[in-house]
This record gives sequence, structure tokens and C-alpha cells, in this order.
Amino acid sequence: MTAAQAAGKGPGPDTPEGIELLDSMPAHMGRLRKEVGEVIVGQDEVVAQLLMTLLVGGHAILEGVPGLAKTLLVNTIAQSLSLDFGRVQFTPDLMPADVTGTLIFREKVGAGERDFVFRKGPIFTNLLLADEINRTPPKTQAALLEGMSEGQVSVGGRAHTLPRPFCVMATENPLELEGTYPLPEAQLDRFLMKICIDYPEFDEEERIIKRTTGNTEAAASAVLDREVLLSLQGILPALPVTEHVQAYATRIGRMSRPEA
Repeated sequence: MTAAQAAGKGPGPDTPEGIELLDSMPAHMGRLRKEVGEVIVGQDEVVAQLLMTLLVGGHAILEGVPGLAKTLLVNTIAQSLSLDFGRVQFTPDLMPADVTGTLIFREKVGAGERDFVFRKGPIFTNLLLADEINRTPPKTQAALLEGMSEGQVSVGGRAHTLPRPFCVMATENPLELEGTYPLPEAQLDRFLMKICIDYPEFDEEERIIKRTTGNTEAAASAVLDREVLLSLQGILPALPVTEHVQAYATRIGRMSRPEA
């Protein structure tokens, strides 16, 4: 049993509720992909990988040239899942407190009381878009480390829990190197996937032009709520995995090491 199930967050895979939830997963994913497709033309594999990342509670890097609708894609997924969406434009002058939040001095007029209150930063959301994450120095990139691995942020000696689910989707521009800061290995280790977005096909590009030259603007509706997503995230780690699949995954991990 996972921690989420032990805390009563979702059914186990061997319960009738869990079996029903697992049986409904393909239909849920189908509706999500169809709804995202109402806004995003093509990029079916990219959408599938992003939804897979969300289902297992991971984080992803989207790499692609400007103009491929990376921001729109992440925002559309958040709308389809009724998740709170936050965006941070990473720049060289961005400070860690601009991401996590900071302590603000407060004085109560007439009461003679003074204290510090914590003002939450944009990281306190369900789906955070870290736009052009490699344009900010490693010091600011590191502001995401604790949140991505532990689901909390420590400020002023106190830990502040992030909302669940929590997912970071960062973007990178592979063309420009001037004024960028390569992500340290510790930061890269927090991401489950690096997803490369390429140019659309000819017919897809024609459809994009038709959609963007009319008077109507496509928008996604919520087809799945966060509670169902949390239940799916809680039940997936408890699913049994056969020994040969475990051995295959172990070999892949070992072969990725330089000494192997």
C-alpha cells in the first residue's frame, strides 16, 4: 500500500473501487487527449508523454524552438484537469524568493504588534511552467529542488507544503546558448522526462493557420478533476510488476552509468 492509500487518499488496486478506477483509466486518458487536441494540433506523442509524467507524479522538460506552443500546451493540460496553473519566466535577474516566496514584515496598526508573514510564491500551484529555465543561474534553479523532490518549500526555518498534485514542466530553447546556464546534474535528476518538440507536419501546420486566422479561439474544458488524478497517482505505484520487467528496468538503469 502506498503512502497516499494509507492516508485514505485513494483505493488499493485489489479493491472493487481500485479495479473500477484502473478500468476507467484508458477512457480518462482518451478524453484528456481529445480535449487537448481541441486546442493543440498534432504533437500526439508529446501529449502522451506529458500525461504519463503527470500520472506517475513526475516532472518534465520540454525542449523546442520558440513558437511551438509549449506554453499553450502546458496551460491546456492544466485546464483539462481543472488544475491551478502558474507560470514563471526565468530570467538572469530572477531570485530564489521570486519562485518560492518570502517573509514580509507586518505591523498591526494600533495593536503595537510586529511579526513576519510568509507570502507564497508562484511555486504554490498544481502545475508550474518554468519557462526557459536555463536562462536563470543555478542558484535560482535550485529554488525548485526541494519542491520537486519533497513537495514542500522551506522558508524562514519552516516547511510549507505544496498543493497536490504538484508538477513542474520546464521549457528550454535548444538554439540559443548565449546568456543561458546549463542545468546542474542535481537539477536534471529531478526531471522524469526530457521531451523534444519538433515542427508540425505540413497538413498540421495548415490546420494551425486555419485556427489562428479566424475569429474563434479554441479553449479546453475540464474533463477530469484533480481528485481522480490523485487517486490514479496513488494507485499506480501499488500495481504488481512482473520479475522480468523489473530486471529489464534494472538493466536499463545500470547501462546508463559510465562505468557500465
